[in-house]
Amino acid sequence: MSDDTFNMSLRKFLKTVGVTSQQEIEAAVRKAQDAGTLPAGPLRARAEISIEGIGMRHLIEGVIDVSGDAA
Repeated sequence: MSDDTFNMSLRKFLKTVGVTSQQEIEAAVRKAQDAGTLPAGPLRARAEISIEGIGMRHLIEGVIDVSGDAA
């Protein structure tokens, strides 16, 4: 296994995960806002990354603030 090849492939995968996830979250929040169903408080979020073949599973949990207030 080439470290350079592995690192480039991993970075490309993670970039795709980040970009597509952000787009999907933004679209879902806009849709909920337009429908009047967006909760007033923060949104709890969860993402899982798994890799078949090596049995890896990584769970990420966090909160997304949709209040519109700058931090």
